[in-house]
Amino acid sequence: MFRTVLCRASNASKSLLFSSKSMKNTSAVRCMSHGQEETDEEFDSRYVAYLNREDLDGWMLRKAINDLIGMDLVPEPEIVIAVLRAARRLDDHAVTVRFLEALKIKAKPNKDIYPYIIQEITPVLKELGISTPEEMGYDKPELYLRGVWYNRRD
Repeated sequence: MFRTVLCRASNASKSLLFSSKSMKNTSAVRCMSHGQEETDEEFDSRYVAYLNREDLDGWMLRKAINDLIGMDLVPEPEIVIAVLRAARRLDDHAVTVRFLEALKIKAKPNKDIYPYIIQEITPVLKELGISTPEEMGYDKPELYLRGVWYNRRD
């Protein structure tokens, strides 16, 4: 008995909800960004200002670096310098090395970008006492051994 009452009540509510009179005509609307486009200079100044904050901590620095590396761009030297200075303020040398390695990987399709960035940031690297991954030997495998089975002549 109770089941029958529930079935009839649900059918009646469905007919009220989905009746043609209560349904309104809707049109398809695209939800796209209507915001202003940010210029390259504004983008650079926004990141430099963020990285120069006094209350910047390690998590915020890593978040900014992760966002930069995740974008489809290679950061300008001004942003790279701001990252290096922020990492030095936080005494986090490992972040600088990993960031420079990530820059090298991101700049790999165009061979002229990475040497240009290193050329532009060299004075800051010397000032802060930071070595590039190439100077530390990180561009070569550390424990690379030639395979003994491939050179054997029987």
